[in-house]
Amino acid sequence: MAHGAVKHDYHLVNPSPWPLVGSIGGVVMAIGAVIAMKGLFGLEKGNLLVLLAGLGLVLYTMLGWWMDVTKEANSGDHTPVVSIGLRYGMILFIASEVMFFVAWFWIFFEMVLFAEHRTLTPMIGNYEGVAEAWKAWPPKGIELVPAFHLPLVNTLTLLLSGTTVTWAHHALQQGDRKNAKLALLLTVVLGMLFTAIQVYEYQHILHEKLFYSEEAANSGLYGSAFFMATGFHGFHVLVGTIFLAVCLFRLMGTGFSPKQHFGFEAAAWYWHFVDVVWLFLFAFIYVIFGTA
Repeated sequence: MAHGAVKHDYHLVNPSPWPLVGSIGGVVMAIGAVIAMKGLFGLEKGNLLVLLAGLGLVLYTMLGWWMDVTKEANSGDHTPVVSIGLRYGMILFIASEVMFFVAWFWIFFEMVLFAEHRTLTPMIGNYEGVAEAWKAWPPKGIELVPAFHLPLVNTLTLLLSGTTVTWAHHALQQGDRKNAKLALLLTVVLGMLFTAIQVYEYQHILHEKLFYSEEAANSGLYGSAFFMATGFHGFHVLVGTIFLAVCLFRLMGTGFSPKQHFGFEAAAWYWHFVDVVWLFLFAFIYVIFGTA
Protein backbone atom coordinates (compact mmCIF):
# COMPACT_ATOMS: atom_id res chain seq x y z
CA MET A 1 0.00 0.00 0.00
CA ALA A 2 1.41 3.34 -0.98
CA HIS A 3 2.08 5.82 1.78
CA GLY A 4 1.35 9.52 1.37
CA ALA A 5 3.89 12.18 2.18
CA VAL A 6 4.34 12.84 5.88
CA LYS A 7 2.82 16.18 6.76
CA HIS A 8 3.93 17.85 9.97
CA ASP A 9 5.51 21.08 11.18
CA TYR A 10 8.90 19.55 11.91
CA HIS A 11 11.89 19.41 9.60
CA LEU A 12 13.83 16.16 9.49
CA VAL A 13 17.43 17.09 8.73
CA ASN A 14 19.17 15.10 6.01
CA PRO A 15 22.23 13.06 7.04
CA SER A 16 25.01 15.58 7.67
CA PRO A 17 28.80 15.12 7.92
CA TRP A 18 29.32 18.32 9.93
CA PRO A 19 28.98 17.00 13.50
CA LEU A 20 31.65 14.37 12.82
CA VAL A 21 33.93 16.66 10.81
CA GLY A 22 33.59 19.42 13.41
CA SER A 23 34.40 17.02 16.27
CA ILE A 24 37.49 15.75 14.48
CA GLY A 25 38.55 19.32 13.76
CA GLY A 26 38.12 20.32 17.42
CA VAL A 27 40.23 17.39 18.65
CA VAL A 28 42.95 18.03 16.06
CA MET A 29 42.98 21.73 16.94
CA ALA A 30 43.30 20.97 20.67
CA ILE A 31 46.18 18.55 20.05
CA GLY A 32 47.77 21.13 17.75
CA ALA A 33 47.55 23.75 20.50
CA VAL A 34 49.41 21.41 22.88
CA ILE A 35 52.05 20.77 20.24
CA ALA A 36 52.45 24.51 19.60
CA MET A 37 52.85 25.27 23.31
CA LYS A 38 54.69 22.20 24.61
CA GLY A 39 55.67 19.91 21.76
CA LEU A 40 54.26 16.39 21.25
CA PHE A 41 54.71 13.28 19.08
CA GLY A 42 58.27 14.28 18.28
CA LEU A 43 57.21 17.67 16.91
CA GLU A 44 59.01 20.72 18.24
CA LYS A 45 57.39 23.39 20.39
CA GLY A 46 56.03 26.16 18.18
CA ASN A 47 55.04 23.84 15.32
CA LEU A 48 51.70 25.19 14.07
CA LEU A 49 50.90 22.70 11.29
CA VAL A 50 48.56 20.48 13.33
CA LEU A 51 46.89 23.50 14.95
CA LEU A 52 46.27 25.11 11.57
CA ALA A 53 44.95 21.82 10.15
CA GLY A 54 42.44 21.55 13.00
CA LEU A 55 41.46 25.19 12.67
CA GLY A 56 40.93 24.66 8.94
CA LEU A 57 38.57 21.74 9.62
CA VAL A 58 36.61 23.78 12.17
CA LEU A 59 36.25 26.73 9.79
CA TYR A 60 35.27 24.36 6.97
CA THR A 61 32.60 22.86 9.24
CA MET A 62 31.28 26.30 10.16
CA LEU A 63 31.06 27.33 6.52
CA GLY A 64 29.39 24.11 5.37
CA TRP A 65 26.96 23.92 8.26
CA TRP A 66 25.91 27.57 7.94
CA MET A 67 25.34 27.08 4.21
CA ASP A 68 23.14 24.05 4.86
CA VAL A 69 21.06 25.91 7.46
CA THR A 70 20.70 28.86 5.07
CA LYS A 71 19.50 26.55 2.31
CA GLU A 72 16.95 25.03 4.72
CA ALA A 73 15.64 28.49 5.60
CA ASN A 74 15.39 29.57 1.96
CA SER A 75 13.57 26.37 1.00
CA GLY A 76 10.89 26.95 3.63
CA ASP A 77 11.96 24.20 6.05
CA HIS A 78 12.01 26.60 8.99
CA THR A 79 8.35 26.37 9.92
CA PRO A 80 7.03 28.28 12.97
CA VAL A 81 7.60 25.22 15.14
CA VAL A 82 11.18 24.81 13.88
CA SER A 83 11.81 28.53 14.40
CA ILE A 84 10.70 28.25 18.03
CA GLY A 85 13.11 25.36 18.50
CA LEU A 86 15.94 27.41 17.01
CA ARG A 87 15.13 30.28 19.38
CA TYR A 88 15.09 27.97 22.41
CA GLY A 89 18.41 26.52 21.29
CA MET A 90 20.00 29.96 21.00
CA ILE A 91 18.64 31.03 24.38
CA LEU A 92 20.06 27.91 26.04
CA PHE A 93 23.40 28.44 24.30
CA ILE A 94 23.62 32.01 25.61
CA ALA A 95 22.61 30.78 29.08
CA SER A 96 25.49 28.31 29.00
CA GLU A 97 27.83 31.13 27.99
CA VAL A 98 26.58 33.18 30.95
CA MET A 99 27.56 30.37 33.31
CA PHE A 100 30.93 30.16 31.57
CA PHE A 101 31.66 33.75 32.54
CA VAL A 102 30.25 33.20 36.03
CA ALA A 103 33.22 30.87 36.59
CA TRP A 104 35.74 33.63 35.78
CA PHE A 105 33.90 36.19 37.90
CA TRP A 106 33.78 33.64 40.71
CA ILE A 107 37.57 33.23 40.89
CA PHE A 108 38.08 36.98 40.51
CA PHE A 109 35.71 37.80 43.38
CA GLU A 110 37.30 35.08 45.51
CA MET A 111 40.67 36.74 44.98
CA VAL A 112 39.25 40.18 45.81
CA LEU A 113 36.88 39.57 48.72
CA PHE A 114 38.96 37.08 50.71
CA ALA A 115 42.42 38.57 50.19
CA GLU A 116 42.85 39.48 53.89
CA HIS A 117 41.94 35.96 55.02
CA ARG A 118 44.04 34.07 52.49
CA THR A 119 46.66 31.64 53.77
CA LEU A 120 49.27 30.31 51.37
CA THR A 121 50.97 26.94 51.42
CA PRO A 122 54.73 27.37 52.03
CA MET A 123 56.63 27.36 48.77
CA ILE A 124 60.15 27.81 47.50
CA GLY A 125 61.38 31.36 47.87
CA ASN A 126 60.37 34.19 50.15
CA TYR A 127 57.20 32.69 51.60
CA GLU A 128 56.64 35.52 54.06
CA GLY A 129 56.92 38.08 51.26
CA VAL A 130 54.46 36.13 49.11
CA ALA A 131 51.94 35.83 51.95
CA GLU A 132 52.11 39.51 52.80
CA ALA A 133 51.79 40.52 49.16
CA TRP A 134 48.62 38.46 48.76
CA LYS A 135 46.95 39.89 51.84
CA ALA A 136 46.33 43.09 49.93
CA TRP A 137 44.30 43.73 46.81
CA PRO A 138 45.67 44.09 44.24
CA PRO A 139 48.83 42.11 45.12
CA LYS A 140 51.64 44.39 46.20
CA GLY A 141 53.71 45.83 43.37
CA ILE A 142 51.24 45.17 40.54
CA GLU A 143 50.47 48.10 38.26
CA LEU A 144 46.86 48.11 37.05
CA VAL A 145 45.33 49.20 33.76
CA PRO A 146 43.73 52.69 34.01
CA ALA A 147 39.99 52.08 33.69
CA PHE A 148 39.16 55.37 32.02
CA HIS A 149 41.68 55.13 29.20
CA LEU A 150 41.46 52.31 26.62
CA PRO A 151 38.91 50.23 28.60
CA LEU A 152 36.51 53.18 28.59
CA VAL A 153 37.02 53.65 24.83
CA ASN A 154 36.21 49.96 24.31
CA THR A 155 33.13 50.29 26.52
CA LEU A 156 31.82 53.17 24.43
CA THR A 157 32.67 51.22 21.27
CA LEU A 158 30.60 48.22 22.34
CA LEU A 159 27.70 50.36 23.55
CA LEU A 160 27.63 52.12 20.18
CA SER A 161 27.74 48.77 18.39
CA GLY A 162 24.73 47.63 20.42
CA THR A 163 22.89 50.68 19.14
CA THR A 164 23.83 50.07 15.50
CA VAL A 165 22.87 46.38 15.59
CA THR A 166 19.46 47.37 17.01
CA TRP A 167 19.14 49.95 14.24
CA ALA A 168 19.90 47.25 11.68
CA HIS A 169 17.29 44.93 13.21
CA HIS A 170 14.53 47.54 13.14
CA ALA A 171 15.44 48.58 9.60
CA LEU A 172 15.24 44.95 8.45
CA GLN A 173 11.86 44.50 10.15
CA GLN A 174 10.61 47.53 8.21
CA GLY A 175 11.98 46.20 4.92
CA ASP A 176 14.60 48.99 4.74
CA ARG A 177 17.48 46.89 3.46
CA LYS A 178 19.69 49.90 2.66
CA ASN A 179 19.80 51.16 6.24
CA ALA A 180 19.98 47.60 7.56
CA LYS A 181 23.14 47.01 5.51
CA LEU A 182 24.67 50.31 6.62
CA ALA A 183 23.94 49.73 10.30
CA LEU A 184 25.18 46.14 10.19
CA LEU A 185 28.37 47.22 8.42
CA LEU A 186 28.98 49.81 11.16
CA THR A 187 28.45 47.11 13.80
CA VAL A 188 31.03 44.83 12.18
CA VAL A 189 33.53 47.71 11.94
CA LEU A 190 32.99 48.59 15.61
CA GLY A 191 33.53 44.95 16.58
CA MET A 192 36.81 44.93 14.68
CA LEU A 193 37.79 48.21 16.37
CA PHE A 194 37.13 46.71 19.82
CA THR A 195 39.38 43.75 19.02
CA ALA A 196 42.16 46.00 17.69
CA ILE A 197 42.08 48.18 20.82
CA GLN A 198 42.17 45.14 23.11
CA VAL A 199 45.15 43.68 21.23
CA TYR A 200 46.96 47.01 21.66
CA GLU A 201 46.09 47.04 25.38
CA TYR A 202 47.42 43.49 25.82
CA GLN A 203 50.65 44.38 24.03
CA HIS A 204 51.10 47.33 26.38
CA ILE A 205 50.47 45.15 29.46
CA LEU A 206 52.96 42.50 28.34
CA HIS A 207 55.60 44.96 27.12
CA GLU A 208 55.50 47.05 30.30
CA LYS A 209 55.11 43.95 32.54
CA LEU A 210 52.29 45.62 34.44
CA PHE A 211 51.15 42.42 36.13
CA TYR A 212 54.59 41.24 37.21
CA SER A 213 56.07 42.08 40.58
CA GLU A 214 59.28 40.80 42.16
CA GLU A 215 57.68 41.56 45.52
CA ALA A 216 54.97 38.93 44.96
CA ALA A 217 56.17 35.61 43.58
CA ASN A 218 52.62 34.71 42.57
CA SER A 219 51.72 38.03 41.00
CA GLY A 220 51.08 36.14 37.77
CA LEU A 221 47.85 34.79 39.27
CA TYR A 222 46.33 38.25 38.98
CA GLY A 223 47.33 38.39 35.33
CA SER A 224 45.89 34.93 34.75
CA ALA A 225 42.51 35.92 36.19
CA PHE A 226 42.53 39.18 34.21
CA PHE A 227 43.49 37.63 30.89
CA MET A 228 41.14 34.65 31.24
CA ALA A 229 38.13 36.91 31.89
CA THR A 230 38.87 39.69 29.40
CA GLY A 231 40.56 37.38 26.90
CA PHE A 232 37.64 34.99 26.64
CA HIS A 233 35.34 37.95 26.27
CA GLY A 234 37.59 39.21 23.47
CA PHE A 235 37.28 35.80 21.81
CA HIS A 236 33.49 36.07 22.05
CA VAL A 237 33.66 39.52 20.45
CA LEU A 238 35.67 37.99 17.59
CA VAL A 239 33.12 35.18 17.15
CA GLY A 240 30.26 37.68 17.29
CA THR A 241 31.94 39.87 14.69
CA ILE A 242 32.27 36.88 12.36
CA PHE A 243 28.63 35.98 13.07
CA LEU A 244 27.50 39.50 12.12
CA ALA A 245 29.79 39.58 9.07
CA VAL A 246 28.15 36.39 7.78
CA CYS A 247 24.75 38.04 8.29
CA LEU A 248 25.98 41.11 6.41
CA PHE A 249 27.15 38.91 3.53
CA ARG A 250 23.71 37.27 3.39
CA LEU A 251 21.99 40.65 3.60
CA MET A 252 24.07 41.98 0.72
CA GLY A 253 22.56 39.21 -1.38
CA THR A 254 18.97 38.07 -1.18
CA GLY A 255 19.05 36.66 2.34
CA PHE A 256 16.62 37.64 5.10
CA SER A 257 13.18 39.18 4.87
CA PRO A 258 11.11 41.30 7.27
CA LYS A 259 9.28 38.16 8.43
CA GLN A 260 12.08 35.59 8.31
CA HIS A 261 15.51 36.63 9.61
CA PHE A 262 16.23 34.48 12.65
CA GLY A 263 19.89 34.12 11.64
CA PHE A 264 20.30 37.84 12.12
CA GLU A 265 18.23 37.84 15.32
CA ALA A 266 20.48 35.14 16.80
CA ALA A 267 23.56 37.19 15.93
CA ALA A 268 21.99 40.30 17.51
CA TRP A 269 21.12 38.39 20.71
CA TYR A 270 24.66 37.10 20.93
CA TRP A 271 26.06 40.59 20.39
CA HIS A 272 23.89 42.08 23.13
CA PHE A 273 25.09 39.29 25.44
CA VAL A 274 28.68 40.25 24.63
CA ASP A 275 27.84 43.89 25.42
CA VAL A 276 26.34 43.09 28.82
CA VAL A 277 29.24 40.84 29.85
CA TRP A 278 31.71 43.61 29.00
CA LEU A 279 29.79 46.10 31.16
CA PHE A 280 30.23 43.75 34.13
CA LEU A 281 33.91 43.23 33.31
CA PHE A 282 34.51 46.95 32.99
CA ALA A 283 32.61 47.77 36.18
CA PHE A 284 34.21 45.17 38.45
CA ILE A 285 37.64 44.33 37.02
CA TYR A 286 38.65 47.75 35.75
CA VAL A 287 36.73 50.25 37.94
CA ILE A 288 35.49 48.93 41.31
CA PHE A 289 38.33 46.49 42.03
CA GLY A 290 40.82 47.94 39.57
CA THR A 291 42.35 50.54 41.83
CA ALA A 292 44.98 50.06 44.46
